[in-house]
Amino acid sequence: MTKINLWWIRRDLRLRDNQALQTALAEGEAVVPVFILDPTLLSSANAGQKRIAFLMGGLRQLDEALRRRGSYPVVRQGKALEELSLLLEETKADGIYAEEDLSPYARSRDAAVARQLPLHLVDGIAVHRPDMISKADRSPYTVYTPFSRRWKELPAPDPGSLLPTPQRIPTPSEISSLPIPDQPLLPESVPFPPGEQEAQRRLDDFIQNNGQAPITRYADQRNRLDLEGTSGLSPYLRFGMLSARQAVVSALGKRSATPDEGGRRGAEVWLNELIWREFYMSILFHFPQVLQRSFQPAYDHIAWRNDESHFAAWRDGGTGYPVVDAAMRQLVQSGWMHNRARMIVASFLVKDLLIDWRWGESWFMQHLVDGDPAANNGGWQWTAGTGTDAAPYFRIFNPVLQGKKFDPHGKYIRHWLPELAQVPDKYLHEPWKMPQAVQQEVKCVLGQDYPQPIVDHADARQATLDAYAQARQQYTNGG
Repeated sequence: MTKINLWWIRRDLRLRDNQALQTALAEGEAVVPVFILDPTLLSSANAGQKRIAFLMGGLRQLDEALRRRGSYPVVRQGKALEELSLLLEETKADGIYAEEDLSPYARSRDAAVARQLPLHLVDGIAVHRPDMISKADRSPYTVYTPFSRRWKELPAPDPGSLLPTPQRIPTPSEISSLPIPDQPLLPESVPFPPGEQEAQRRLDDFIQNNGQAPITRYADQRNRLDLEGTSGLSPYLRFGMLSARQAVVSALGKRSATPDEGGRRGAEVWLNELIWREFYMSILFHFPQVLQRSFQPAYDHIAWRNDESHFAAWRDGGTGYPVVDAAMRQLVQSGWMHNRARMIVASFLVKDLLIDWRWGESWFMQHLVDGDPAANNGGWQWTAGTGTDAAPYFRIFNPVLQGKKFDPHGKYIRHWLPELAQVPDKYLHEPWKMPQAVQQEVKCVLGQDYPQPIVDHADARQATLDAYAQARQQYTNGG
């Protein structure tokens, strides 16, 4: 009899450098690709519709790639343990191979499956598993810099380690399958066509571009809101349409091959960002409680204001601070936000409005195509000053200065806030300083066409410093 294995697809919607797929092929003569529509995940309060649409689009692309190789995905809906048990019976498969996921839900789910079924978890979501990177006493790192240093000391993947795309994937025919859902649809406003092919194209453009590769300018341009200075690969890494190993191999290769120091620095900075991704995975792996609580317990005592009208203004891009509002509208319309903008709006919500960081974390997860529990939580806690390796609680971004520095000509603001399109540069980041006559002239009357600031930054800053200091004092006193 033919030895059959199941390839359980989760966050690895690709054929190139797929360790779970290759292991399933190597250990058997036929493979059944399986994707389970998990109601727990798809109906979660944080299950963003754009992200689900992107995922389903990627699954359709994978379906096409599989069919060209003699295979197809078997789609089922329900609890993983039940659906995999049924498939093992139907196909007489010997084993289930899957790329290990590190989130608390995934680990609990996989442990339950492994107790009853022949589940084999394979590396791939990260270059180095969290339990491979530890201090001398085997405890996990909680600060990025020493984590990064240790990460770089481990053997780096090389181009020869990347697994090729299989030319043929033998799969038994006529296994019953649900259709891939065609809803929700991915809005045209989302600038990320799903699928492995697009991921490879973007990686090539970023690394190899015919002119000067964008990665060589990454260190200088990645914080500019008005430039295309980032890789645009985060949604593809999120769902494994691009492997973490290939991204790291590309960064290391570019760093070695680039003759000028500035170009090498760009590749190094991008590599460091990929390591940040693995750092936050490690934190969530070792400290799963961070999804509910502050990593630093002192800040569970912060007396948040949690003004719902202020949250609504932040959520809808109506705070009166242009760089904040532009970023929030970018998020809702495009399903993405520039990383510098993420820090700016997070700082504003937490430290200008004194609203619990978890409110913002949840809103991001509802809208980000690249929303990932580990990275999203890590970023929010970093900016809030409550997490590991956090920005000090007294570091509070000034939204005016951030806008002037990272959108100096106002291109980003004017794109996302067309009501400010005619506002002169000198007033664009502080429209409340615009004389009434100028407001009338440029058709942007404050309080009518664009809101007045909902808080005074200087006053809000002091209130936040007081709230954080009180929380620390209460914690120190055992309160």
